[in-house]
Amino acid sequence: MVVCICNAIRESEVRDAVRNGATCPRSAYAQLGRRPRCGQCIPFAREIVESAVAA
Repeated sequence: MVVCICNAIRESEVRDAVRNGATCPRSAYAQLGRRPRCGQCIPFAREIVESAVAA
């Protein structure tokens, strides 16, 4: 599933970033060499990060 249309970031990429130490959407995006643009994706990305951290 696509999390961020602006950056073409997929849910699996966000989960991988969390496994590599990301603790928030911005740090996950930074690991992917990107940064939030419009910000619409941040709430959804935050949910993914929180669920991945809890797992």
